[in-house]
Amino acid sequence: MPTGPAILDALTTEVTDAITVMDGATTLILGFNDRLTAAVAAALANGATAEQLAPIQSEIDAMKTSASALAAAVATVPPVTPSV
Repeated sequence: MPTGPAILDALTTEVTDAITVMDGATTLILGFNDRLTAAVAAALANGATAEQLAPIQSEIDAMKTSASALAAAVATVPPVTPSV
């Protein structure tokens, strides 16, 4: 089993990779959310009713909540300082 800096280097890499994945997931969720929101607005402008689009709006709201929770979790992870 590695000891000393090698273990810290591996941990630093794992944490950095995890943060990158979480940031990417947040961006993806928010981007998809923005596209759905625009689609709902277009549907409303073309005569759809809010009642007809309520199931989609519920999904949009759930995605916003998920993205916010993920972003908050990422924000709590302290920055990784590379070892020298």
